[in-house]
Order: sequence, then C-alpha cells, then structure tokens
Amino acid sequence: MSREYPTQPIVGIGVVLLKPPHEVLLIRRGRAPMLGAWGLPGGGQELGETAEEAARRELLEETGLAVGRLTLAGAVDSIDRDPEGRVRYHYTILDFAGLWEGGEPQALSDAAAVTWADLRDLAAYDLWSEAHRIIALARQSFGL
Repeated sequence: MSREYPTQPIVGIGVVLLKPPHEVLLIRRGRAPMLGAWGLPGGGQELGETAEEAARRELLEETGLAVGRLTLAGAVDSIDRDPEGRVRYHYTILDFAGLWEGGEPQALSDAAAVTWADLRDLAAYDLWSEAHRIIALARQSFGL
C-alpha cells in the first residue's frame, strides 16, 4: 500500500526518549511527510512486528540508540489532505516513552539530524502540537 494517498490508515510509531532531568530526543525528518521538520523518532510498523518491537527498531534505525522499558504514552491521528480535500497521508500513531540509558545518538536512516532538546525550550523546534501533548504525557508517566 502506498503511504501517499493510501486506501486505509497506516500504523505509525513514535518514541519519546527522555534524558532526565530536562531533555528529549528529537530528529529532523529527512523525507516526506514533514521533510525538514523536527519531531519524535519513529516510522511505520512492519507486518509481523508488535508495536513495541517497531518502536525499538525505529529508534535504533534512526538514532543508533537502544532503550529499556517502554510504556505507551498515547495515540495521535495524523490526517493530511491535499488542496482538493483528498486524504494524502493518514497515520494512526502509537507513541511510546522510555528513559535514555546511555550512548550518543546519531542521525541515521531517514533522520537528517538528531539532538537532545531542552524540555524548557521546545518552542525553538516548532514542533507539532500533538508532539507537545505526547511529550507531556510521557513526562507524566515517568514523573518528570
């Protein structure tokens, strides 16, 4: 199935990787949709893998980092329509949260850049409002 103009929603996976006390891992997207935008690491779930397996794979593929315990932080519906009103992209995104355990992130796979962003200055990254909401839920789940 094509990601652009799909016939049904696609399951997307995101990861909020927190580095206490005040950082979250962000990537700059290296391909559409949202080319060049800062956001959470993630991508599409593959046939035969669980959502959590997909989260671990995507984090490793995009940043080179592994993570221990993951918790489901929340879900997001991302629906983008073209000027004619047709659905160009439709993702149901399951976002997981985890705590950094070590290692330095690298921009790999479809990530053009990677950074530890200060949670007190996320406005500098022009994140999607849903990313802010999911990051807040992730921080709550870990008491940060």
